[in-house]
Amino acid sequence: MDCTTDYIQRMDQYQTFLVIEKGLSEKTIAAYSADLMRFGMFLEKKKATAVSSIDTGLILTYLIDLRNRGLSARSRARHLVSLRGFFKFLTAEKIILKNPAQQVDLPKIGLRLPDVLTVSDVQALIDAPDRSQPEGLRDAAMLELLYGAGLRVSELIRLAMTGINLEAGFVRVFGKGAKERVVPVGRMALGAIQAYLDRSRPLLLKNRSSADLFVTRRGSAMTRQSFWNLVGRYGRLAKLKKKITPHSLRHSFATHLLEGGADLRAVQMMLGHADISTTQIYTHVAHRQLVEAHKKYHPRG
Repeated sequence: MDCTTDYIQRMDQYQTFLVIEKGLSEKTIAAYSADLMRFGMFLEKKKATAVSSIDTGLILTYLIDLRNRGLSARSRARHLVSLRGFFKFLTAEKIILKNPAQQVDLPKIGLRLPDVLTVSDVQALIDAPDRSQPEGLRDAAMLELLYGAGLRVSELIRLAMTGINLEAGFVRVFGKGAKERVVPVGRMALGAIQAYLDRSRPLLLKNRSSADLFVTRRGSAMTRQSFWNLVGRYGRLAKLKKKITPHSLRHSFATHLLEGGADLRAVQMMLGHADISTTQIYTHVAHRQLVEAHKKYHPRG
């Protein structure tokens, strides 16, 4: 069996695995498949004889070929991630002995700064829900808390009634790896949550009970996708030019704290980052105004 036939057969097995075992979307699987097909064409040109003969050197040669063809470091990194996943699968299935892509370093793609809203953008977004309606009160409270505590969207929608302490002014959430952390919440978010609890949540539940803080009219917790859609809709209602996601508010929470002089390690604890280097990306955004001022006013800037 030549490499092309063998490779395509293994690709088909991997795609089945991604659909059945991983449950990935068609769009994600199509992206992986496109990357793997391109690598397959490269193998055909190199006359590789079997999938088991693919080694680290051949993968490095492929990445160099992609660079020579003008692909950006980010695109090359994506291709390598696709290959790593594919060969990890082949290793787990004992089709090959070791993952030849595992030892290849990702191309340097530089620091990708997160999308950050201005304070006025945040205000416009939070003002967008119609607070005369039960859903609007709930959505405003969720947006206030997302920004006021820097939560991940998964933490927000899973927040229990027992996780919020309005008197003490904090929320207790369980982040990645089920790690618990306590985050202070500002008065604006606390006020919005209190209004939701008093005037919205009982109407949404209609005499039903729920352990979840934020609920829908069905009495269940909101899904991650539903909240993403809501945030996007409120971004459009607020006429914000940037594409808004729940993560935009988490990024803005961290950046605005640092711009206001907050300690980096304090922000790290509030965000629930295990490694402070993850938090340090926000310092580049927080210092942006200083850099711009230096360029504008310094005689040799």
